[in-house]
Amino acid sequence: MNQYILALDQGTTSSRAIVFDHRGHIVATAQREFPQILPAPGQVEHDPEAIWDSQLAVAREALASAKLTAADVAAIGVTNQRETTILWDKTTGKPVANAIVWQSRVSAPICEELKAAGCEPVFRAKTGLLLDAYFSGTKIKYLLDTHDGLRARAAQGEILFGTVDSFLIWRLTGGQCHVTDVSNASRTLLMNIHTRQWDDELLKLLTIPRAMLPEIRSSSEVYGQTDAKWFGAPIPIAGDAGDQQAATFGQTCFTPGSAKNTYGTGCFLLMNTGKKSKMSDHKLLTTIGWQIGDEVTYCLEGSVFIGGAVVQWLRDGLGLIDSSAEVQRLAATVPDSGGVVLVPAFVGLGAPYWDPYARGAIYGITRGTTAGHLARAAIESMAFQTRDLLEAMQQDAGVSLAALKVDGGAAVDDGLLQFQADILGTSVQRPVVCETTALGAAYLAGLAVGYWKDTSDLSAHWAIDREFFPTLSQADRQKRYEQWQEAVRRSLNWDRPH
Repeated sequence: MNQYILALDQGTTSSRAIVFDHRGHIVATAQREFPQILPAPGQVEHDPEAIWDSQLAVAREALASAKLTAADVAAIGVTNQRETTILWDKTTGKPVANAIVWQSRVSAPICEELKAAGCEPVFRAKTGLLLDAYFSGTKIKYLLDTHDGLRARAAQGEILFGTVDSFLIWRLTGGQCHVTDVSNASRTLLMNIHTRQWDDELLKLLTIPRAMLPEIRSSSEVYGQTDAKWFGAPIPIAGDAGDQQAATFGQTCFTPGSAKNTYGTGCFLLMNTGKKSKMSDHKLLTTIGWQIGDEVTYCLEGSVFIGGAVVQWLRDGLGLIDSSAEVQRLAATVPDSGGVVLVPAFVGLGAPYWDPYARGAIYGITRGTTAGHLARAAIESMAFQTRDLLEAMQQDAGVSLAALKVDGGAAVDDGLLQFQADILGTSVQRPVVCETTALGAAYLAGLAVGYWKDTSDLSAHWAIDREFFPTLSQADRQKRYEQWQEAVRRSLNWDRPH
């Protein structure tokens, strides 16, 4: 194989592009951060043009770094921060507002109104989701409700909606393709996950015009070609999946019961539940993992809003470190957290609590508390939240996980993964290629153009870099976890309006 796959990985805090070869190895990579816009507590926005500019720039940079041209690329796969909502003018292509980011709680009042009207069971049954500000549907409604004239223009088909994948594909194809895949569509509160179609009843409840919506497609097919002006010649765009589903695919979790956890801006635990959707009794989400041909794979998901973003807060908010990589060294200055527990509920808490009014808190501070203890507690908060998810998921699925596959930026931290194994009481496996989100997008694109034959071809590429085993006693593990649960309990409902 003398061609390569280009994966575009558009994340919450940075845009990344990675070139993969036929063995699933990284040939070149480029990454660029872009600004976070924080209009008010609990609200997060992005400039869609900053998303586009950074993503195009790193795509070109990665190809240049590998000394490749468009002719050397068999296909492009796209993966993206999910639920983040962009509206743009169909004629000019210009965004009509900032993107409302998945973390933003700005549409929480809309969710409260819908719950009070008794609508949540309908959304739950059709979408597998909870009525929460996390998802795109209420963000669209918020934008249509708060921008003069936008709703009428949207009804006329002048305004398009897309999650980030749709926006990027639309731009890359010169406005020729307004599409999304089932995994991203399953996060909007607008698609029925059983029929895999936009649902008229849900659109009516959220007063969203159907004319705005992209066409729903599978996760692995040729959607269109890039405009020649971007890379010098057209390249097929052939894979699309939300970042967490792409990471699950990249981790080759192809059999029911297999699971992975991604430590990115948030933490996301997904378990493959097979060809049938499984509803959760513990406030987890039922979501579509991916669709290849006519075959759909469903997953259970637990979503944590603030994972690795807590390290960004130590850097940008407190100034304790100059770069995110320094957190490991700072945490290593102390043997443990010294009794300090940090609940990073900066934008509320996700699964299994679903409290948009929870707020961040630090407990257990004494005169002896140092920056090292805060760093250690911040890292541990990712592991504690992951255990919250796994406890709920194992009860829903009725299985005990033998090992947890992990990935994401923070998975390079040996201290985090050791504590994760300790607090779970199960082994944690880090693969050789930790960029599994981009790898999953590459795999989906490659399958569509015959670059790889089938999923068994992909499974042969997965290899363990290191496995971490529990060292804590059961008594110590339980004591630490109960302390965490008490800290969370005290943080709930902190900012609820009175």
